[in-house]
Amino acid sequence: MAETSMQDLIDVIGSGDIVPYLGAGALDGVINIETGEPIPADSDSLILAMNNGNPMSARLMYEFPRAAMDIELKRGRSAVNRFLDSTYGATRWSRSPLHAWLAAIGTPYVIDINRDNQLQLGYADRPHTLIRGISRIAGTDYRFRIHHYDGMHYSEREIEQEAVDTSLPILFKPMGSPLPDATYIASDADYVDYISELMGGFAIPDFVKRYRKGKQYLFIGLRMTRDTERMVLSDMIYDAATPAGWALIAEPNAKERRFCQRLNIEIIEADVSELMAAAAIVPKHETGIGIEGVGVNLDQ
Repeated sequence: MAETSMQDLIDVIGSGDIVPYLGAGALDGVINIETGEPIPADSDSLILAMNNGNPMSARLMYEFPRAAMDIELKRGRSAVNRFLDSTYGATRWSRSPLHAWLAAIGTPYVIDINRDNQLQLGYADRPHTLIRGISRIAGTDYRFRIHHYDGMHYSEREIEQEAVDTSLPILFKPMGSPLPDATYIASDADYVDYISELMGGFAIPDFVKRYRKGKQYLFIGLRMTRDTERMVLSDMIYDAATPAGWALIAEPNAKERRFCQRLNIEIIEADVSELMAAAAIVPKHETGIGIEGVGVNLDQ
């Protein structure tokens, strides 16, 4: 075990000094309510789901954005968006214990690079600020959209960053989500545009840039092997404290160790289930939370 224990992190994470940064593994255990199938979250499962369960060529199977770019070129960008809408907006999924826990402890700032709505549904009982990434959009200097949630509904229109109530929890979903309306970063072309503007400082609101100074991060369910996710991560945690944070990676490979060392991230060789066990999560059985008429089953 690393010098910093799991319990040390759990004791601080609710204060906001340590920011949860969620990857695909954060959705482990989430299943389709009707079929029992696991939610497609990591790169391979997303590619298979997008291609009707069939693998694509080895070159395209390397990474979801590459496969999504191939689909976009052949069938149009709308085909990728329809797949993500169907997967994350129209399908009923069981609740994630991790997301439920983060909402229960009132974490004030969460970064979630998945495209599902679990995080938003977890915060559906309280006002919050939602930030989502956008790409290849004309008429704006920025690569984000901001919506205010009043405890029942998201604002019909985006709000300006100067109008944000900075006392509210911040849910930052760089790769988008289906709520309140669908927007996604998915294909290679999306990532090229988004990361370019992220590096230029135009993909993160000014109030977040101020808030994040000196923060530390807990990377949960994120394998740091893909360049696109590593580039997003590097800019999202700019101005972090020293060390920048901790990554829960049960079996890190050499590439992950080098990357974490370069960014001053300490690896804890554990997974999401061990975090949940240390937090003493007790499953609850509830129903009925939703946003703007979108229901979610809370059975865990």
